[in-house]
Amino acid sequence: MANTDATRKQFFKKLGNSKDDDSVEMSFIDHLEALRWHLVRGVIVWIVGFAAIFINIDWVFDNIIYAPAKNDFITYKWFCDLGHFLRIGDSLCMPPVDIPLQGNTISGPFMSALDISMIGGLIVAFPYLFWELWRFIKPALSDKEVRYSRGSIFWVSLCFFTGASFGYFLLAPFTFNFLANFNLGTTGAYKYMPTLTDYIDTINNIILGCGIAFELPILAYVLAKIGLVNAKLLRGIRKYAFVVILLLAAIITPSPDWTSQVIVALPLLLLYEIGVLLVAKVDKQKAKEEREWS
Repeated sequence: MANTDATRKQFFKKLGNSKDDDSVEMSFIDHLEALRWHLVRGVIVWIVGFAAIFINIDWVFDNIIYAPAKNDFITYKWFCDLGHFLRIGDSLCMPPVDIPLQGNTISGPFMSALDISMIGGLIVAFPYLFWELWRFIKPALSDKEVRYSRGSIFWVSLCFFTGASFGYFLLAPFTFNFLANFNLGTTGAYKYMPTLTDYIDTINNIILGCGIAFELPILAYVLAKIGLVNAKLLRGIRKYAFVVILLLAAIITPSPDWTSQVIVALPLLLLYEIGVLLVAKVDKQKAKEEREWS
C-alpha cells in the first residue's frame, strides 16, 4: 500500500498509450484495490456516525428532527423578534403549528430510527467522505491541478453544511408551517395527521436537497477548471439557468406554497451569480497563463 499513489499515477499515464497490457492490467488491479480501501474507510466512518446517532436516537428525534414542527422552534422566535424589531408588529410571526405524527406499520418507529441514523451519519461524515474521494483522485492530477484545488475539502464541506442548515432552519419551518395550517374545506372533515415516515422523508429530502444544491458554485468552478464552461457561456444561458433553478426549487420544496419556493430559489440564484464570478476569475487566470507561455 505504500506505493499505491505512485502506481496509480503510472496507471493513469499508461491508459493513454501503453504496449504492455500486463502492466496496465496489474496497475488497474492496484487501482481498484486502492479504491476498495478508500470505500472501506469511508463506510467505517459512516457506520460510526450511524451508531452514535442510533444510540441517542430519542434525543436526536426530540431535539433535532421534530424540532421544526414545534411552536417553540428557534426560527419562529427569530422571525417574530425581527418583526418586532422592524416595528411591523406580528407580520413575521408565523401561526402556531400542530403536527401530531401517526404510524400505520408495526416496524415504523424502528425503520424511521434507521432512516434518521443513516442520513444523519452521512451528513456528519460528509467532510471525511469527500476527503477520501479527494485522496483517490489526487494521484491522477498534475501538480498544477493539485495546487489549484487546495482548500477544496473545506469549501465543499462549507457549502454543503450551509445548504443543509438553510434547509433545516429556514425551509423546513416554512414548509411545515404552511402544510400544517392549510385546511381543506370549512367543515373540519379533514384532520391533518401525517405519518412518521412521511415527516422524516420530507425533512431528510429538504436537508439533503439544499445541501447538494448549495454546491452549485463549486461545480461551476470545477467545470471551468477543466475547460467545460466559461463565464461567457454562463452569462449567455443565465435566463435558462434561472428557469432550471425555479424548477429545482419546486422539486426541493415539497410544499406548493410559493413563499417556500422563493426562499429556496433566491439563494440558488445568488449562488449561480457567485459561480459566474468564480468562473470569470478562472478565465482571467487562464488568459494570464496563456500570455505568459506565448
